[in-house]
Amino acid sequence: MRSVVKYCLVIWRDIKGRCRFAKTFNRRFGLNNTLRYPNGKLTILILSTFTLTIQRRPVFNKYTAAKIILVVLFIGVYGLVYSQVGAPVDSLKADSLHHKEKKATPAPINLNKQYDFGDLTRNIFHPRRRADTVHKGSGITIVPNIAANPTIGAQAGIKAVAGRRLGNDPNTLLSIAATSASITTKGIIYFYVNHNIFTPGNKWNLQGNIVISKSVTPDDGFGIGDGKAEGSAADQVLADPTHKTYAIHSLYFNFREKIYKEVSKGLFLGAGASIESRGRIQQSDTVNNATPLSVYDNRYGFPKDHYTAAGFLFNVEYITRDNPNRPYKGIYFDAGVRINQTWIGSTKNAVQFTTDFRKYISLSDINPETVLALWNWGSYLASGVIPYLELPGTSRDGSFRSGRGYTSQYFKGTEFNDTEAELRFPLLSNKFISGVVFGNLQTANDEQGTRLFQVFQPGYGAGLRVLFNKVTRTNLALDYAFGRFGSKGFFLNLNEAF
Repeated sequence: MRSVVKYCLVIWRDIKGRCRFAKTFNRRFGLNNTLRYPNGKLTILILSTFTLTIQRRPVFNKYTAAKIILVVLFIGVYGLVYSQVGAPVDSLKADSLHHKEKKATPAPINLNKQYDFGDLTRNIFHPRRRADTVHKGSGITIVPNIAANPTIGAQAGIKAVAGRRLGNDPNTLLSIAATSASITTKGIIYFYVNHNIFTPGNKWNLQGNIVISKSVTPDDGFGIGDGKAEGSAADQVLADPTHKTYAIHSLYFNFREKIYKEVSKGLFLGAGASIESRGRIQQSDTVNNATPLSVYDNRYGFPKDHYTAAGFLFNVEYITRDNPNRPYKGIYFDAGVRINQTWIGSTKNAVQFTTDFRKYISLSDINPETVLALWNWGSYLASGVIPYLELPGTSRDGSFRSGRGYTSQYFKGTEFNDTEAELRFPLLSNKFISGVVFGNLQTANDEQGTRLFQVFQPGYGAGLRVLFNKVTRTNLALDYAFGRFGSKGFFLNLNEAF
């Protein structure tokens, strides 16, 4: 005759770090429970409401005793492991407030409750295969690079995104890399490789990219869209008050690499170099000064068909955000100076300052994906001159994602600033689909007297997110945005805009 004994058991980890847990649950048990056996009773403290149903023979022997001892040991081991999960304690604050009761840290995010594109493909092609709840899955996402926005038109190609933490230090930030090759309906051929790598313990941070493309750049004039039909004929062409769009064809190459050294927790100092070069520049200017590009090149002495901007980079960076792809909390800040020099190949000398500040606020402990994200990016020319197509402007941030609602460089000036806010929230309990609403304000100077922060141009929209890789928080972003002067468009990319 076999009898059933129900006792409380929590999850534990084996020597390989894998989770082991009961398959039978009973939530009626409290925190303190007594296990009664013929030979006496054993009182234990459990950390979970899970129970496991086992069968034993009525004869109490040394094997039964061994099982009881193992259960208690497993509970103790899991209590030790579980107590190490969560945010580190501020020891100074804890010592000064030791008389107060400690608050419980939020439970770690359970990826097994999330559903991503990998789970979808498994359910379609292998419907009987059970989900892998032990391994973390691959940090590499390979997808067709199907994108669309007003700047490039419709795009088709292939893209790979990878994410991984290097080393065994759990505090090491996630390293990411991506590569893509694509062609668009507007005749753009584009290839790039970029990376953002943190060595174990965050001792070093390496950021860089290589871009090679045959590009078509829309040009809507110099300034913030507030151009006036005044001044000389050249001034009016440069300001483009009628918002006429000109197409500029060119071959483009960009190499950039920055190396940061951590000098304090989350604080990095870095230096590097950047080269942007364009050749075979072609535009629809059949007479001199007929396009904004022609006016600018003539005014500042740039060649008509080529240029190079080559300079040194010096930056300071501060990071507390928890993920670069889809942060739930924390800060990212980067400020730097770029010094273009003719002796290293730059067409003109110039000095620029840049700032990039991002703040992420999680609005829910239950759904940490509910986030208010804030972003301010700016670039300011201190001296010298910059090639026309390298002027700071819409979508000229490092990831080319700012100013949704407008084409790239729709607004531009020697001084430019963009401020954005976005509310992100899950739409499904398994986090497979989420939603966003966003808005942005852009401002720039011009050569007709408009100063930075004097005129602002808004953009706004909404979108959906599809979770592609829950390990790296990689998602597919589909946004529709509106701007002024009839500007609007569909924006499709991987990962958040910021």
